[in-house]
Amino acid sequence: MTISTAHAYRPVPLPDFAEKPVEEMRAGAQAFYDEIRTRHTVRDFSTRPVPRDIIETCILAAGTAPNGANHQPWHFAVIGDPGVKRKIREAAEVEERAFYEGKAGEEWLKALAPLGTDASKPFLEEAPWLICIFGERKSRSADGVARKNYYVPESVSIATGFLIAALHRAGLATLTHTPNPMSFLNEICGRDPHDKPYILMVVGYPKEGATIPAHAMEKRPLSEIATFL
Repeated sequence: MTISTAHAYRPVPLPDFAEKPVEEMRAGAQAFYDEIRTRHTVRDFSTRPVPRDIIETCILAAGTAPNGANHQPWHFAVIGDPGVKRKIREAAEVEERAFYEGKAGEEWLKALAPLGTDASKPFLEEAPWLICIFGERKSRSADGVARKNYYVPESVSIATGFLIAALHRAGLATLTHTPNPMSFLNEICGRDPHDKPYILMVVGYPKEGATIPAHAMEKRPLSEIATFL
């Protein structure tokens, strides 16, 4: 197989990396942990506006995530229009009602019970921004060549984690909403039918008096989530 010059491997010096003293590394790791542990999933959102440029910068941060073959197989459809948000809420609640009325199954509903969720999703209209995160099974390179994308679920998942962390760092609350199925989002957001919507992220400020489930405060200790060999 012949690889064109434009796509040949071309190494460049590692940019930006700056080694830090061990104590500074330790302090930085602790500082990040102390900040990220204050992140909580919110379902009570204020209607207060959030400037678009803040959302744009956080999406740029998400776009730096590692991904398969550097194809960056994601698309962030950002919705702020009230009419579009209403359509999304109406379509999502149709799926949610089916889910809670039996589609989910008894075991799944039992697992969700401590979170207090139900089919009503007012936050889809109340929050100032919704971000629908799509995985692109196919895309085009910078020179317009159609190509298959690789490790799409893994790549989108990593980028989503970057986005959540960036939005939290900016001082915003989030909710990762996953109605099932989510195919209605392709039509509403004008995306190719082959694109797969993975997450509908709700973004904004918590409503005054917002609460979270006590169950959500329970985090597994390091001894349960990591093994050092």
